[in-house]
Amino acid sequence: MAGIDFSQLSHTPCYICEEALLEKNLQLLNRVQKESGAKVILALKGFAMWSTFDLVGKYLQGCTASGLHEAKLAREKMNKEVHTYSPAFKEDEIDEIARISDDIVFNSPAQFHRYYERVKAINPSISVSLRVNPEYSSSPVDLYNPCGLYSRLGTTIANFDESLVCKLDGLNFHALCEQNVDALEGVLEAFEAKFGPYIDGLKYVNFGGGHHITRIDYDVDRLISVIKAFKKRHNNIMVYLEPGEAVGWQTGPLVASVLDIVHNGMDIAILDTSAEAHMPDTLAMPYRAAIRDAGESGEKAYTYRLGGNTCLAGDIMGDYSFDTPLTIGDKIIFEDQIHYTFVKNTTFNGVKLPSIALWTKEGEVKIIHEFGYEDYKNRLS
Repeated sequence: MAGIDFSQLSHTPCYICEEALLEKNLQLLNRVQKESGAKVILALKGFAMWSTFDLVGKYLQGCTASGLHEAKLAREKMNKEVHTYSPAFKEDEIDEIARISDDIVFNSPAQFHRYYERVKAINPSISVSLRVNPEYSSSPVDLYNPCGLYSRLGTTIANFDESLVCKLDGLNFHALCEQNVDALEGVLEAFEAKFGPYIDGLKYVNFGGGHHITRIDYDVDRLISVIKAFKKRHNNIMVYLEPGEAVGWQTGPLVASVLDIVHNGMDIAILDTSAEAHMPDTLAMPYRAAIRDAGESGEKAYTYRLGGNTCLAGDIMGDYSFDTPLTIGDKIIFEDQIHYTFVKNTTFNGVKLPSIALWTKEGEVKIIHEFGYEDYKNRLS
């Protein structure tokens, strides 16, 4: 984004997705598809910027949805494969989900038995699968560990119902969180040890998400080898991957402006954005967001605590240092804020949602959407 003059950006806070970087990620994911024989579908829970779906759809096979609304977005805005999973489907939504989905993933045998005949009657061509829990994960954060103790996500082998096997088209698991291929290998070993007898008659196995494929240190060649070996062991079965974060990884920043600077034991800059409302994973994960041209506290000449413009005392991005003093109106560029951010945004305190923009391959900042009072009001009653 060397060509952007951020000082002239009037729409802050603002997420800016760089089209060229997004396509670079998609091309890498497409390489995995071509060389491994797997299909990659976009997990909307991590990246749902539908204004880019024409581009995404050029490379990926479709979307995986976490319920009715994501499934509708996938059908309306990309209209390729739609895979829909929910921990528990609702009676008043299941019919529409069945109509618009190519694949439906049940979380438990009870849900499978309750809805199988119904969804097949509505959509005879729909594929039906079951999410299983391999009871193994090296996820670095318990909050994001779907295989943790007492997890509600997926069916364990102890609760597996063999009477489903003749009706199943696939099995799904999801056990990774921002991890490399060695973590996948551990999960696959546990998955095959527990569910191996049921795999060979299936049409596909879905390896879920959490594969950090587009991260610079990810071993893409090893992933391709792992997928090919799995397919060879199981009669060339189809394999799906459903990354979300890897699609939007390192594709653009959240740009904020300094509104005020106060002093209380240290200098504190109040921004027009919010960690709580606009960068929720920085508090939930937690992690420290990188800021362009900033250093750790005390590393550079001028240190500030950066805080959000809400009444939450803990709405703090962290302590950062800069080469020159901050002034009112300065732009603060939080790097890598396209994934798992605007999909989780809130209007807490009535703060304005960040605008969404695209930095096109032609070098233009294109404002895709701006939010205002109506967006806040319409979420209430």
